[in-house]
Amino acid sequence: MRTTPSHILVVNGTKVRRPVFLLGAPHSGSDLLARALRRTAAFHVTMGRPGVVRTVYAFARRPSIASERGQGAARVLRDAYAHSWQVTREGCGECPAECRELGRIGADGTCADSRGIQRFGDATPDLIYSTDVLLDAFPDAQLIQVIRDGRDAVAGMLTDERCLAWFRPGFANLDEVFPNPFFGVEDVTERTRWPRAGVAVKCALRWRGSIRLSARLRAQTPEEQLLTVRYEELVARPREVVSAVSDFLGQRIARTALYGIHDGGVGRWQEELTPKQITQVEKVAGTELTRLGYRLSDRSSTS
Repeated sequence: MRTTPSHILVVNGTKVRRPVFLLGAPHSGSDLLARALRRTAAFHVTMGRPGVVRTVYAFARRPSIASERGQGAARVLRDAYAHSWQVTREGCGECPAECRELGRIGADGTCADSRGIQRFGDATPDLIYSTDVLLDAFPDAQLIQVIRDGRDAVAGMLTDERCLAWFRPGFANLDEVFPNPFFGVEDVTERTRWPRAGVAVKCALRWRGSIRLSARLRAQTPEEQLLTVRYEELVARPREVVSAVSDFLGQRIARTALYGIHDGGVGRWQEELTPKQITQVEKVAGTELTRLGYRLSDRSSTS
């Protein structure tokens, strides 16, 4: 683990030690694990709180901000979480719908009993682009990344207006930031083709970019700080996955924590993507799909 900072963050009277951050490409299923942790009394898990979202997307869209500011970037992120993790009626009132949907909203309008909190966590989308800053801000953090078949992830993105909003004219900053991890654009040809590329191609680039970041993170992070979970295993064998997560965190999570939580569909891409979209996704991300053990379709043109 990295050197523990001299500054210890205290929230609700509790020292923030070994916070847990859930990572993954859009629609990878990291929110399922967030719900499991949220249902565990010892954890206070947030998602998409405004201050954190602004900070995370600033770093994701312009990685140079984090690298140029050094420890200043870590301070900014730590301060964002210091506010986000406060358990007050006013603070919890800022929670977006996805955070509230994680469960455990009390009659007083708060989402946790501050007296029982032992660990803090966050599952804000696109944290994968801020892992260096996260580990600078919280050197003892534990990261859980969820990997899912990229074709299923793309199928989910194609029905998510918030994901698609990034592809609108004026949002892509490829002329200012290149290579661009957030959009998954790494070479000149991809940047040139971006304006006329199909939406499925753009979604596939984002998934591929996230997977490449995940691979680098795996290579650079000690085992005690990073756990990788397959979405398909999470859905098929939730008890076993929850047990592995409990062992990793050193904190018991109820094996029933995932009961009643429905998956977004393993293999949904076979029904929801058109033949053309399947070919596009596998052409862009076929290497990563194969490396992760996902079998390409017969129509794939990547072989």
